[in-house]
Amino acid sequence: MSITRNWIAICATGLLFATGSAYARGDFEAGKAKVTAVCAACHGLDGNGKTDTDARLAGQYADYIVKALEDYANGGRNNPIMMGIASTLTPADRANVAAYFAAMEGGVETVQSYK
Repeated sequence: MSITRNWIAICATGLLFATGSAYARGDFEAGKAKVTAVCAACHGLDGNGKTDTDARLAGQYADYIVKALEDYANGGRNNPIMMGIASTLTPADRANVAAYFAAMEGGVETVQSYK
């Protein structure tokens, strides 16, 4: 009996993770449509920003972008413009936008500090 219960629990957990990972990847084309309509004004259609003060999102990890959008939406990050935009996005919108920007070239740089 306990083997059957364990097997059911393992399968259910596997389905949960499989669904979550497919969802987290998002849809590139749906993301492109959302970016074109909303995000491109500041971040650019390619995600490399329009000015030096605009965040560069091109090539950033998708899960980081999703988390940042969630944090803006719930007030965990404080930027009035991004809070207003992120709060209108559904979880699917966030995943789609993240998938789009993650697929773009350039933008993200690693900064090293030497002492």
